[in-house]
Amino acid sequence: MVKKIIQIIGVLFGAMAGSEVHGWTNGTALWSEPSFGMLQRSSSYYMNVALGAIAGLIIATMVAGKLIRLLQNGAEKTAALPVSDLLAGAGGLLAGLLLSVLLYPAVSDLGGPGILLPAAMSLCFGYLGLRIAWHKKEELAAAAAAVLEQRKAAPVPDETSGFEEHKILDTSVIIDGRIADICKTGFIEGTLVIPEFVLEELQHIADSSDLLKRNRGRRGLDILNKIQKELDVRVLIYEGDFEEISEVDSKLVKLAKALHGKVVTNDFNLNKVCELQGVSVLNINDLANAVKPVVLPGEEIIVQVIKDGKEHGQGVAYLDDGTMIVVEGGRDYIGTTMEVLVTSVLQTSAGRMIFAKPKLLEKAL
Repeated sequence: MVKKIIQIIGVLFGAMAGSEVHGWTNGTALWSEPSFGMLQRSSSYYMNVALGAIAGLIIATMVAGKLIRLLQNGAEKTAALPVSDLLAGAGGLLAGLLLSVLLYPAVSDLGGPGILLPAAMSLCFGYLGLRIAWHKKEELAAAAAAVLEQRKAAPVPDETSGFEEHKILDTSVIIDGRIADICKTGFIEGTLVIPEFVLEELQHIADSSDLLKRNRGRRGLDILNKIQKELDVRVLIYEGDFEEISEVDSKLVKLAKALHGKVVTNDFNLNKVCELQGVSVLNINDLANAVKPVVLPGEEIIVQVIKDGKEHGQGVAYLDDGTMIVVEGGRDYIGTTMEVLVTSVLQTSAGRMIFAKPKLLEKAL
């Protein structure tokens, strides 16, 4: 195939040479302006063109083998060069050719032998650019590496400083189930990210031989199915993994840093790890405590005493949000609804605890 292309090129150049020879023998210079006499076609003109084409074909056939070998050797040597050398040479060649293109308008109107100057400029500048880049390849590579290091070290504007688009769910908050209700209210904005390694942990829990674990795992999968199909919220299943990290909590922290997102959890330990790592956290328990009704000492509330307290004579009641109320002297009122007076409120790490005493010493109806 290459040999045929060389032969075709030889025929074309031979025909062109025959045409120029015909013009020269009729007293017309090779680069003279065209005239009516040059455009006249005669039998001698076509004879010269045919002889030139035949001569070009013969010469091309003779040199085709050597030319093909030269091309093959050049391709093999080029393929053996390192990529850095090839990139440096290609960049230098391109720079030289661009320089010749910029200078072309200044020499394009030259007549006579000057018509060959643009081609000579392209060859010379291209070769010079190739050689210069080849000799300076190490310096060019060092400069490129320095530029990349500067780009990495430069502070990237944090477009998510005021709002993290991605909310990454951990296993505990999915099993808890309250995240679905929160999403339904519209308080969670952005995209919920469910990592694939969290799904694998959920599936492992759902396949556990322990009945309690199996039920919790299946509940988590049901919650995810509800979020995806019933709620108007964007969900992203993150398929990547951090194979060098074995702990799921550490993977969540790494993913949050990569996505510039927030971890949604109700795990106390994961909450602390995220804070130490500088990762934003949305803790469902903190949210629940924040929205509990505020009760102040001296207020009166109506509760139902349901069981004994730890201390003698105490009764225990609960508000609708699960807040425990310790009623002093409430043991005698177990099973009844009564009005109590709040005496103090205690906030602990486990939640809020209210202490009260009966407002009346008789059972409330």
